[in-house]
Amino acid sequence: MSVDHIRYDLLTQEALRSVLRRVLQDAALSGLPGDHHFYISFNTGAPGVRLSKRLRAQYPEEMTIVLQHQFRNLIVNEQAFEVGLSFSGVSEHLVVPFDAIKRFFDPSVQFGLQFETVGATEETAGKEAAPAAADSEKAPVKPLPVSKQAAPAPAVAESAAKPERAPEGDGPPKGDGGAEVVRLDRFRKK
Repeated sequence: MSVDHIRYDLLTQEALRSVLRRVLQDAALSGLPGDHHFYISFNTGAPGVRLSKRLRAQYPEEMTIVLQHQFRNLIVNEQAFEVGLSFSGVSEHLVVPFDAIKRFFDPSVQFGLQFETVGATEETAGKEAAPAAADSEKAPVKPLPVSKQAAPAPAVAESAAKPERAPEGDGPPKGDGGAEVVRLDRFRKK
């Protein structure tokens, strides 16, 4: 077999992440249309992920957040998104680089993406979230208008390792417990 010098695998991951980025940008600008809502699973130890010590201790490897009615201040840039959520009545601010995202699922239309993620290093996995000013030099965030739907309220956080906690019919499809992997072959004309 030949060596892939072009790295189609990386190009495909980048293209699929741009789909996710666009969906979140639209949600930040106009809110979530219809019944659309998102389950986003990410590696909590990946470089650039910012969350409180409490959440990092509760979700040391992976976390799934739900963006539906109960999120606020969704800000999206080329490298990451930021969002305000409440966990057990405690307001939290999360920063999630797109490279840290493992799965994205919109149960309203049974659409999902699965990504290869950047692994956490020992140095970044044990650290508390860095100050916002330090990260702002690397990835400046330009705020987008937030919809009227994105009002402060408690949000749901679920461990992706336990997808059975999602309500029946509203979570990832049963089977392998994750979102459907979209392959480019599916769209090719034969």
